[in-house]
Amino acid sequence: MKKTYLAVLSLAFLLVSCNDDQLFEKEMYKNVVALISSDYHNTFQEVVHLTGEDEIVAYIAASTGGTHAPSQDLVIGLEEDAEPLAQYNWSVFDADERLYAKSLPADKYEIVDYQIRIAAGERTGRTMIRLRPDGLSPDSSYFIGLRATDVSGVELNPTKSTMLYQILLKNDYASQADNSLYTMTGMKNQMATAANKQLFPLTHNSVRMVAGNEVFEASEAAIAQNSLILEVDEQNNVTIKPYKDIQIRQIDGDPMYPNVFTLEESYGRRTNVFLLSYEYVWGNETHVMQERVEMQVQ
Repeated sequence: MKKTYLAVLSLAFLLVSCNDDQLFEKEMYKNVVALISSDYHNTFQEVVHLTGEDEIVAYIAASTGGTHAPSQDLVIGLEEDAEPLAQYNWSVFDADERLYAKSLPADKYEIVDYQIRIAAGERTGRTMIRLRPDGLSPDSSYFIGLRATDVSGVELNPTKSTMLYQILLKNDYASQADNSLYTMTGMKNQMATAANKQLFPLTHNSVRMVAGNEVFEASEAAIAQNSLILEVDEQNNVTIKPYKDIQIRQIDGDPMYPNVFTLEESYGRRTNVFLLSYEYVWGNETHVMQERVEMQVQ
């Protein structure tokens, strides 16, 4: 009788163990799909290198977990969703709406296919997005709020089913992603001066910076009053223009500061250099600038 009882217990234990193993294997092998993003508010940063083209092609991607790649195609849908951006703004900036990130305007992008397909045997899939970044302000943060939806019985990762797809502008001279901080040395009204200046990408061949050694303030009024544009042509000659309200005049013919851009190379290091000469009006005074603005890029 005791032997029979022990055999029954052993069989029951074996059955429980088998069921546990099956459940474990099922969890291990399960293919759960997630949108690819960082852990910081599920953001994905797309650094868009401005080229002068009307459209720039980029991608939105998803991946699947599980011990093995899926044995059949996994398809999820995408839809725009304003909620992730609203949560981000409230979490980061609280009630200060002046600092809120913006939704990328609808005319600045096109999602070619609102489905992402992860092919059988693969781990990732993607869909194309066409971006039209010309005219975006380098002073704003732009996002597309997205949410994944199930269209074919696919299990979605609940913590990675939304995404904030962020657009960051970049050209050969400055980048929103890296906070391009240049060092300025030179002369102001024939007196030595120096300062740090952040340059902001505007188009594929132009940047914005503050005039002279004026202090940068992150407000529309201040930026309009004291900022200028540096536009570089194909021969690396620089044209200096007012950004908005500032009065400015380019001074040509200075051999030390000939209004050019150069990429200097020395001992394996590369440095962006602007050599500039101009005058600008600040308050009721006119200031003459001769400056070297530089930043090491490698």
